[in-house]
Amino acid sequence: MKTQIYYEPDADLTLLENRIIAIIGYGAQGAAHAQNIRDSGCNVVIGQRPGPGHQAALGDGFEPLTIAQAASQADLINILLPDEVHAEVFEKEIRSQLVPGNVVMTCHGFSFHYDLVRPPAGVDRLLVAPKGQGHMVRGEFLRGGGVPCLIAVDQDSAAETLQLGLAYAKALGGTKAGVIQTTIAAETETDLFGEQAVLCGGVSSLVQAGFDTLVDAGYQPELAYFECVHEMKIIVDLLYSRGMAAMREAISNTAEYGDYVSGSRVIDSQVRQNMKDVLADIQSGEFAKRFMDQHTDGGQELATFRQQQTDTDLNRVGQQLRAMMPWLEPDD
Repeated sequence: MKTQIYYEPDADLTLLENRIIAIIGYGAQGAAHAQNIRDSGCNVVIGQRPGPGHQAALGDGFEPLTIAQAASQADLINILLPDEVHAEVFEKEIRSQLVPGNVVMTCHGFSFHYDLVRPPAGVDRLLVAPKGQGHMVRGEFLRGGGVPCLIAVDQDSAAETLQLGLAYAKALGGTKAGVIQTTIAAETETDLFGEQAVLCGGVSSLVQAGFDTLVDAGYQPELAYFECVHEMKIIVDLLYSRGMAAMREAISNTAEYGDYVSGSRVIDSQVRQNMKDVLADIQSGEFAKRFMDQHTDGGQELATFRQQQTDTDLNRVGQQLRAMMPWLEPDD
């Protein structure tokens, strides 16, 4: 199936002229969305509880409302909160404010795909997902460009809902880069798989295993850190900006040859099967159930994982070595 990509001429911003958009949650994504669509001429209200996000919204010229107040005023309600609280916030503060013709949005399909957010009849679900962090969504917009987006609606959604989504993506700046149509299921499952098998879980485990292998073999932990963690950025930056083939052209012949002869020994058939197992847990809903269950139980499992990862030689050595490199300027 050919992928459908939409650009500036495909989106009509006037569809949002007489509508109010509620941004629920003023974190990194919420702030970027709210400011971009306001700067594009749209009517925006912010639903944000007291706290740092409330103060940030005030500083950016908004007058934050309660979540229920914002939802009651809006035609499009975009929930930009952590996935695990979508269901609770929706049921307690948003559902009762909805009327037929409203659209409920998110920028990640987790709560839609696993039916944690189920609007009443006459209210469609819409996904507009910029493929970049909030600071990038805002920064590219200010530079006159935009970040590519994904867009998806439920199969039984009104035809107008997709057009509203394209208008919203245009207000974000996304249509300047391109908006790729997909499904809520595909966005959710590929996003979770990428995080778990490659970007976060895969990279973290690979780095830890490489560090441990060198240290266990008697090498200095400082050398192990430099080779298995610090220099990761060089390769990732090349992959990010140039792609796989150009990355291999940029590295030394020794490194390139080692890539070819040893990469498949590390990522072997068993690892590929493990990846398939991870994907199966995502597709079946097993991962989502475990994640939500631990949240309902107070988040103790996640807290335990976090504590375990801070108490490692890799973490301690990394802190020491990063202190030698003030140019890194870590972002708080």
